[in-house]
Amino acid sequence: MKIPRLLAVVLTALALALPARADTAQQNADRAAMLRMIERHAQSATDALGRDHIDAAVLRVMGQLPRHAFVPGNMQGQAYDDRPLPIGYSQTISQPFIVALMTDLLAPEPDDVVLEVGTGSGYQAAVLAELARQVHSIEIIPGLAESAAERLDALGFENVETHLGDGYYGVEAAAPFDAIVVTAAATSVPPPLIAQLKPGGRMVIPVGSSFSLQHLMIVEKDEAGQVRTRQTLPVRFVPLTRDS
Repeated sequence: MKIPRLLAVVLTALALALPARADTAQQNADRAAMLRMIERHAQSATDALGRDHIDAAVLRVMGQLPRHAFVPGNMQGQAYDDRPLPIGYSQTISQPFIVALMTDLLAPEPDDVVLEVGTGSGYQAAVLAELARQVHSIEIIPGLAESAAERLDALGFENVETHLGDGYYGVEAAAPFDAIVVTAAATSVPPPLIAQLKPGGRMVIPVGSSFSLQHLMIVEKDEAGQVRTRQTLPVRFVPLTRDS
């Protein structure tokens, strides 16, 4: 199935550190180039996706969001590059294709309540917020949690609730979740997250240590509560930070 050509959308609300102005022509061009790059990568990820393209709704959202608003000021010119970027505190914003792939594999529905573990700069939460009814995002690093909350609020994401805490334990008060995405590598799938996944729900999580091969894993819980897992592509993520 051929993906329809996406139109660039001008956004006027940017991050707190940015002046209030529309995206530049270069930013719009860079975002369009990012989408083309994502589509090229998808053709090599058919085993994970079950098809040769990213879902059009995911591409539409990523084609509208100002990714440059989610990176430090000195990195904004590289925001749409085909690589992860540092966001401080030894953390990164994931490569655009990985964000697209994980969102596609998660397959959020419009009425879903989603948990994200690892808010980071807030970009993945913003993508999910355009596709689901409610997003809860938990971050263990106070500086990132605070700045992401302010950024998402400034951009008008009223359906994202941020939490400060150890994401290994999820957000029990808001559970169960229709879908859970983890944006840092765990050595194994955290049992509390499995417990907070609704029957019929799905989790996407990178599993493996920071010193060995990691794989993106899909965890599904059926209506009877039975859990099955499927390993997909090799990936490289920062490790899941835990309370010491």
